[in-house]
Amino acid sequence: MKMLVCTDGSEHGQKAVNEAARIAADMKKAEVTILNVYEGSPLPMYGEDVSSKIREEFRETKEEEGRRVLEEAVTVFKDKDIEPETRLLKGHPSTTINKVASEENYDIVILGSRGLSGLKKLLLGSVSNAVVQETRSNVLIVK
Repeated sequence: MKMLVCTDGSEHGQKAVNEAARIAADMKKAEVTILNVYEGSPLPMYGEDVSSKIREEFRETKEEEGRRVLEEAVTVFKDKDIEPETRLLKGHPSTTINKVASEENYDIVILGSRGLSGLKKLLLGSVSNAVVQETRSNVLIVK
């Protein structure tokens, strides 16, 4: 089974990683990819040196955070003798997850019910909802 495990480092993202590792450990052969997607700079593009420096610092910070999240997730899988692939991508989370799942023919996408975003915590997270609605793969949402 080919599994795409999506995490943003949130509590629900970590629960998704734990559940995916449990499922993969119970299988004889699972191909696991852990994906972290970060969004680009929140600043408008003015072309000024100051804003480009701030955008670059923002990108570097997001990439560092993403690598840390992936490293933590990999540890969970390695504890179960599973060697996952990791991917760190820039883009809109649900769009990027759906694109990767579709283009690379994943059997299942596993993600948390809510992520790190503020007001989106009121309902099923907008990312998990969009993935359920738009991906052709099976989806497991972990609470």
